[in-house]
Amino acid sequence: MSPEVLWPKAVRSAVKTGPDREIVSAYPYRNACPTSVWASLIDGASQQITFAGYTNYFVWQEQPRLAARLARKAQDGCAVRFIVGDPDSEVTRRREAAEAVPLTVGTRIRITLDALEKIKHSPGIEARFSDEHIALSVFTFDDQMLVTPHISNLLGHESPLLHLRRLGEDGLYDRFAAHATALWQNGRPIWPDDGTTTTTS
Repeated sequence: MSPEVLWPKAVRSAVKTGPDREIVSAYPYRNACPTSVWASLIDGASQQITFAGYTNYFVWQEQPRLAARLARKAQDGCAVRFIVGDPDSEVTRRREAAEAVPLTVGTRIRITLDALEKIKHSPGIEARFSDEHIALSVFTFDDQMLVTPHISNLLGHESPLLHLRRLGEDGLYDRFAAHATALWQNGRPIWPDDGTTTTTS
């Protein structure tokens, strides 16, 4: 029987029975999500971590000793990937004009690049440029994910955030994970001499 038959309307309104079961929490602002949630997801992941935010700047500011934690994760076999915007691209320049703040998008990206430079030789840590995710940030931690759709000219911390957990095929998690995978496959190596090749299919 379908959930509509099994569950009275009053119960269905309080118990998730559809694709929204994958939504663990929703926050009207990214910075309303506790830093402890981010820490738990980062430290709890063992297979893969992907930071597909356009700048990823805030994670270095909010997570103590992040570089060392990620390097240790990578050494233990966890694949760590960063997908960031190109600080010199036209997409970045347009976003800087829209935000019109002193700490520019390009500067925030370069802070991430500087942090990554210090750990780029740790096996398992990779990074690529992409200009295709200016309006959507996806951060994956094994079977959990944090997603931020960026609103208008607002900064990332002012946009909403969803905490998702994968529960089945082709759900919300898988849809956003496919987006992150496409970004990675079409991305450009940040360190051209590191042996990384760009996949376009």
